[in-house]
Amino acid sequence: MSHRQFTLAVSLAVAVFALFPAVSFAQEKHAHHWSYSGAEGPEHWGDLESEYATCKTGRQQSPIDIRNAKKSDLPAIQFDYHPAPLHIINNGHSIQVNYTAGSFITIGDNRYQLTQFHFHRPSEETIGGKHYEMVIHLVHADSAGKLAVVAVLLSPGAGNGMIATLWAHAPRQPGPEEKLDNVQVNAADLLPSAHGYYSFAGSLTTPPCSEGVSWFVLKAPLSISTEQAAAFARLYAHNARPIQPLHDRVVLESK
Repeated sequence: MSHRQFTLAVSLAVAVFALFPAVSFAQEKHAHHWSYSGAEGPEHWGDLESEYATCKTGRQQSPIDIRNAKKSDLPAIQFDYHPAPLHIINNGHSIQVNYTAGSFITIGDNRYQLTQFHFHRPSEETIGGKHYEMVIHLVHADSAGKLAVVAVLLSPGAGNGMIATLWAHAPRQPGPEEKLDNVQVNAADLLPSAHGYYSFAGSLTTPPCSEGVSWFVLKAPLSISTEQAAAFARLYAHNARPIQPLHDRVVLESK
């Protein structure tokens, strides 16, 4: 997820229960460009700005390759998503939808509000070394400012009606958020029917690569048509960070 995406989420959360912590976001001040290739690509992020140092020094970085997960008695993810007006942006790194307040996930005793979701191609995380066609990252924050990301893997198959709506309204060029209050969307339409998941401690997947993010990767993929994937590729052919070392982390898998 991009720093601009995270900053937009912060702006929303300040207005609603101050969901995000007070953190200095120097990237917005410097407006330093980063990309997915070349001299400003992922292997150089940690050197572009001092604020990005975690991208190369962090030991809980995302994404990861998920394998040898430990089966555990993990609590189910309870999704409580509701329709919201479509607030969509092409931020120069992905297509993102900023979600209005009132939709949540609950995991055990922890409750997180959905603030935004966005797309990567191919999937950033891999399962046993396998990339999926794309992935949706649904970004949430709790009342203390801790982040939780639910990743929904996308595989070729039938088209998705929600994604068709998003693509129909997605800006073709980077620019400001477009508020289409007459168009309603529901993030629940981006979930597979089964909600089993893998869980691990990780980070944002783009600068500043901040750690302390709880990741929940749903095991069951959602289908997307070849045409829908190709439409996104015309905007962003590749916007995925390479796999990062697991180090001493343990990946848990719900039973």
